[in-house]
Amino acid sequence: MKEYTLISLGSIVITFLLEKLLKTGLFKKIEYYIYLIFIMAAELIVNGLITSKGIVKYNSDFYLGIKVGSIPVEDFFFGFSMVTTTIMFWEFFKRRLKQERSYE
Repeated sequence: MKEYTLISLGSIVITFLLEKLLKTGLFKKIEYYIYLIFIMAAELIVNGLITSKGIVKYNSDFYLGIKVGSIPVEDFFFGFSMVTTTIMFWEFFKRRLKQERSYE
């Protein structure tokens, strides 16, 4: 079974559901996509180094076997979810704090 694939795809679904719930409008902001490009580039460099040097090894029984360089594509799915969810919470609480301050 491809557990890493299922978990990483599940994290994407949760990320999109979370956006529907929090309504941050993140996916409508060009700044988000520019930031995401930089994050994915950094992931390519750092993750590429640790996987190509053998510091981190992936068992092909747990992922699709599709790689970008030496990185399983699932790492990008998980990275997208992790970074996007963090930004969503940041935007949500920033908006909430601004609303609370406007009531004072």
